[in-house]
Amino acid sequence: MIDTILNIASRIDTILWGVWTIVFIASVSLYLTVRSRFFPIRRMGLIVKSTFGSLLSKREGKALDPTISYEDRETEKKRKRGRMTPFQATSTALASTVGMGSIAGIATALSVGGPGAIFWMWLLALLSMMTKTAEITLAVHYRDIDEQGRIRGGPMYYINRGLGWPFLATLFSLGIFVNSLCSASLLQAHTVGRAFLESYGTSPYLVTGVMTAITAVVVIGGVRRIGRLSESLVPAMSIVYVVAGLILFIMNFRQIPEVFGLIFSSAFAPAPAMGGFAGVAVSHAIQKGMSLGMFSNEAGLGTAPIAHATADTDHPFRQGMWGAFEVFMVTFIICTITSFAVLSTGVLSSGESGIELVMAAFSSVFPERLANTLISFIILTFCLTTQIGFFIYFETASINVFGIRVMKYLKWLYFIPPVVFAGVADVDRIWVFANIAVGVCAIPNLIALVALRDEIFKLMKDFIEGTNRYATHLIDVSKEYVRKAGP
Repeated sequence: MIDTILNIASRIDTILWGVWTIVFIASVSLYLTVRSRFFPIRRMGLIVKSTFGSLLSKREGKALDPTISYEDRETEKKRKRGRMTPFQATSTALASTVGMGSIAGIATALSVGGPGAIFWMWLLALLSMMTKTAEITLAVHYRDIDEQGRIRGGPMYYINRGLGWPFLATLFSLGIFVNSLCSASLLQAHTVGRAFLESYGTSPYLVTGVMTAITAVVVIGGVRRIGRLSESLVPAMSIVYVVAGLILFIMNFRQIPEVFGLIFSSAFAPAPAMGGFAGVAVSHAIQKGMSLGMFSNEAGLGTAPIAHATADTDHPFRQGMWGAFEVFMVTFIICTITSFAVLSTGVLSSGESGIELVMAAFSSVFPERLANTLISFIILTFCLTTQIGFFIYFETASINVFGIRVMKYLKWLYFIPPVVFAGVADVDRIWVFANIAVGVCAIPNLIALVALRDEIFKLMKDFIEGTNRYATHLIDVSKEYVRKAGP
């Protein structure tokens, strides 16, 4: 029965991620990039100034003005409880991409799609920086704020409010619901359980149980607590992984031309068989590179905008520019480090896959115990923050589909899969459901981006020209969203 379900799911996955889907994804990304006149590349200076540059001079984090009244001060504190700072929102969104997707996921892409998959991942990422900027911009612009000051937003909101297409919004939310349970809740914890079982022989039930308990404690504290944890852990562990990767680059620097030559040659010709690696066709490399590329940086998927919608930012497009940074950081730095580690050490032919392949790669350069400890705790941190951050996506999607009253019971469902499936060895077969869910999310979201293309560029122009007609503090109150018929 289970095999039959998995076979049916595999067929659906093949159809859903066929050539037409890849062409659609690439076409939308190319269109937005060209229409923006290659904004993420042309205006990289503005992006850096408006994102990281703003951290040095922003008023966020400063003490409240002592001259304001106690009532106003309490109102301001209450308003901020339901919001993240722009950097916290970015860290939360990064938490759901850096880790399993960009480390274990890329290793899987190499083992099934070959070295050429990395080229197609890079190409899509270059185009997708504008896609992620656009979807985050819309999410902030069309977000909702309830009476308690809690913010919810994302594709389901801009599909409903910008287009009035509730069916498409519900379809997207269902995709997020399944993706949250399969990918974030189950597979994140299971990846950590496998890493610790491989390194220390620790029971996966113990590992996933502790992770789930920590997740529950954090998410009960709301988005502000989630944001504080993410901004503390994600940057630190990203730096650790990057430093370890740079050391590996230096130690294997003689392999750099060979590795990059293999990536480019395999992108346009069948990948050669190597040991246990059977080699793959170009079409398979394109498919895996683009689908897992989207999974790793989430551009166009529609998940990250749900976190960014909670940001306490002055303009939707300013927050959108954090999306371009996320794609660059995840794909061109983290994913490239993972790819080089696997390809330069020759472990691709070992027959391993996923996190075990990454651990084997680093173990061939660093002492095995050090490598296992390093990767295990990096994966633990990234997967834990992903599991925590993805609860925002799960909650927002669940409320959109089932209503807020049901959520107080439904939220406990999020914590069940990692514990129940902790000891199942072949849980990787569930990846097919995660892939289907990604497609179910991505297609409605990309359709919405195309339909709301004029609105995206009106918001972009409003920010760049400094007119600020659609500043968040105005739209959050007036709900006067930019319309197709507007000026």
